[in-house]
Amino acid sequence: MNTLVVVLALVMLLIPLGCASGRASAGAVPSVTGRWALAIHGGAGVIDRGASAAERASYERSLEAALRHGRAMLAGGSSALDTVESVVRLLEDDPNFNAGRGAVFTYEGGHELDASIMDGSTLACGAVAGVRTVRNPIGLARLVMDRSPHVLLMGDGAERFADVHGVERVDNAWFGTPRRREQWEKRRREIDGTSGLESSPHGERRDRRPGYGTVGAVALDGAGRLASATSTGGMTCKRFGRVGDSPIIGAGTYADTHVAVSCTGTGEEFIRHGVARQIALIVELQGQSVRRAAERVVHERLKPDDGGVIVVGSDGQIAMVFNSDGMFRGAADDRGRFEIGIWDELTSVRNEGER
Repeated sequence: MNTLVVVLALVMLLIPLGCASGRASAGAVPSVTGRWALAIHGGAGVIDRGASAAERASYERSLEAALRHGRAMLAGGSSALDTVESVVRLLEDDPNFNAGRGAVFTYEGGHELDASIMDGSTLACGAVAGVRTVRNPIGLARLVMDRSPHVLLMGDGAERFADVHGVERVDNAWFGTPRRREQWEKRRREIDGTSGLESSPHGERRDRRPGYGTVGAVALDGAGRLASATSTGGMTCKRFGRVGDSPIIGAGTYADTHVAVSCTGTGEEFIRHGVARQIALIVELQGQSVRRAAERVVHERLKPDDGGVIVVGSDGQIAMVFNSDGMFRGAADDRGRFEIGIWDELTSVRNEGER
């Protein structure tokens, strides 16, 4: 009997250790506070301040719709992971943004899409790069996370994985819009008038705003879980199978038990600096607030006009930081915050359809 008691005691001691050291350990167990928070972005490549009132209103309606959708999910008890996937799926279907429908054109005149998603409570993650016929790449990234042992699938392999799982497909031309085609034609003329490359061998861009953008969402749910999702059409006239930071875990997307981060901007710089993971480490190891951590990385590590980030912490704090002209963004939480912005200022939305 004494031996049995000792064995049972050892088992009880080892159970928490086993849970914390599994395939996707995230460290501390999330605390259940009942609080929730959500931030979204539609890219750091924004419209000009001189844009018409109608054009501005179109983007504001899109941001508001996505934010309301996510707010309703979190307030209704949905998980952070399901919420960020659903919000990004909505943004992918919105032609205002460079992801899914509305994705920019490659140099050859097609579309190649990237996406990633991460569950901060387990460190489970999935991503796809260079997909061409998947209507909602973020959904395919979720399947990579849930239905495969892998993190990142690319190109034809990702397309075959989509075949296996019956993912909704569209013709590649479906992603294009007249506005994106106009941008592509202009950029193609610029490139063909030079060396035919977008940048110098040293990576210095001739055009600081060559037509890139992203959509993303980060969330904290009522059970204390964090999640992040990001999706993009890449950069206008990208060539040679170029992939940016959006499908790279730790660069464009990251979530753990401390923070959830989604990035937008010059993908190469976000990869070089591991921006999303760097922000998470500053919060975890230095005890900095999510705002201070985001500001340090965006303003002290990145170059001006490289882009921005959205971050939500385990305490429900939200940071939306950028060093570009603006960033399509929005934030909501359980305490009544509900605001959207394009440039420096944020607009509070108090009632349905009313600002």
